[in-house]
Amino acid sequence: MRVTKGARIVASAALLAIAVAACGSGASGSGDSAAGGGDDTPVRMELGEPQKLLFPQDTTESEGAEVLAALFDPLVTYNDKKEPVEEAAESITTDDSKVWTIKLKPGYTWHDGTPVKAADYARAWNFAALQDNAMSSSFFFGRVDGYDDVHPGEGKTPTAKEMKGLKVVDDNTLEVTLNAPFSQFKTMLGYTAFYPLPEKAIGADGKLSQEYGENPIGQGLFKMDKPYKKGTDTAIDLSVYDKFPGKKPAGWTKLQFKIYTSSETAWNDLQADNLDIHDSLPPTAIGTAKTLLGDRFKQEPDAGVGYIGVPLAYNKEWQNADLRKAVSMAIDRKTITETVFSGAMTPADDFINPAIQGNRPGICTACTYNPAEAKKLYEANNGPKSIDLGYNADGGHKEWIEAVANNLRANLGVEVKTQPFEKFQGILDALDAKEFKGLFRMGWAIDYPSPENYLTPIFGTGSIGTGSNYGGYSNKEFDETVAKGDQATDPAEGLKFYQQADDILLKDLPYIPVYFYRLNYGYSTKINNVKVNLLNQVEWADVTKA
Repeated sequence: MRVTKGARIVASAALLAIAVAACGSGASGSGDSAAGGGDDTPVRMELGEPQKLLFPQDTTESEGAEVLAALFDPLVTYNDKKEPVEEAAESITTDDSKVWTIKLKPGYTWHDGTPVKAADYARAWNFAALQDNAMSSSFFFGRVDGYDDVHPGEGKTPTAKEMKGLKVVDDNTLEVTLNAPFSQFKTMLGYTAFYPLPEKAIGADGKLSQEYGENPIGQGLFKMDKPYKKGTDTAIDLSVYDKFPGKKPAGWTKLQFKIYTSSETAWNDLQADNLDIHDSLPPTAIGTAKTLLGDRFKQEPDAGVGYIGVPLAYNKEWQNADLRKAVSMAIDRKTITETVFSGAMTPADDFINPAIQGNRPGICTACTYNPAEAKKLYEANNGPKSIDLGYNADGGHKEWIEAVANNLRANLGVEVKTQPFEKFQGILDALDAKEFKGLFRMGWAIDYPSPENYLTPIFGTGSIGTGSNYGGYSNKEFDETVAKGDQATDPAEGLKFYQQADDILLKDLPYIPVYFYRLNYGYSTKINNVKVNLLNQVEWADVTKA
């Protein structure tokens, strides 16, 4: 799901934080918690500008997802064993991993007071899947029976508007039939794309309402205080929804996402107590953050991966795998993680992060620094004399991207031009439109804790244009191998196939893994008990005022 904004020495837009703490907003067993107190001073969190309006099914990046996670409550969250735990769902059951029954937990209402029903989930998922709607998350519904009817592919016309695999049994029950068994389906359901939508989200023309995208009605802990005018507003203001059935924060009711174009500016505001949470600390801050913040600086494991992306589908210069291997071997990951990131990141040696089952230390031989072999291989394959390297300037990436650029200049003997995009949305839009054809900085924060999530959403053929496959990589053997893992009923057998698919990526290098994230974040003197969950999102109900 989530391409991430930050170099994320922290996590949120950055790559997915594996928080050791259990993740849920605690809808079960906490319904009588009071919002507590009359403190209208908001808790303020740093955010980059969301790429799009606030539609759950059209949000596959970290900034918009952070806001939506406050407005919606997912069907499942994840415990400290990375297992899915029912949240807005009362139960999720199956006998064969193909037909799933989802029963909703009672007590949830939309922020306008109307009850949440199973039909609201079917509406959202069908809308996301329908090809005509061009939702960026449509790929995630590709396993539902009937997806090919509503999303037949480029140049083809849908023969249906709803997937036959979705059946509303009653107001509280949704039956989902997949086109093949998929043992990870329940695990997927904590992702943003699987949030519900109320009827008013879709206009009379059958399209998503812009009014809704600016002022979304959710069923989560917070509600919007006013519409968000993208490109104009510098903050998104929310307040606690009194009828939320789960745990609510004690002593405060207002939340504000402050939009920054500079991670350094946000860092200065945090030090001055003009910002309460910064989860994308710039590399320049890491070395001194512990001294300056003390116990308010946190460093924890993270499940994210930082890459150099490659535009395989629209730049013929990079279609030779040996050239990509040469670039990879020219990058000094150890020095970059130790020096630029002050040890806050670790060198990547696989496409699967070690926080998730399936990682194999040292499996990426092309990730070993070998400048002599890199230059030899690059020259033997007539590598380009000039390389463009793009990155978003609002996520603390300049230093490590410049370090990579210096590696390539020195070790490959090429000219490297770095190109900053002011905002994360800018580089994503340029990649979507195939307007930027250079190498590019990319990061991945997991949508759900499965090795499969490092594979299909980023590199599957089906995720081109409908997921996060910005490079356009397509390999039939890779797709088929992942599918075998999806359909395996034995988790060990499934993992074997996922690792075989990982081996194909290690050979092809559609992206170049550079580092594994660690979660590094800080908070002000005004709040306490800040936790970031598995999806790099703050557990707001636990935060207290100091």
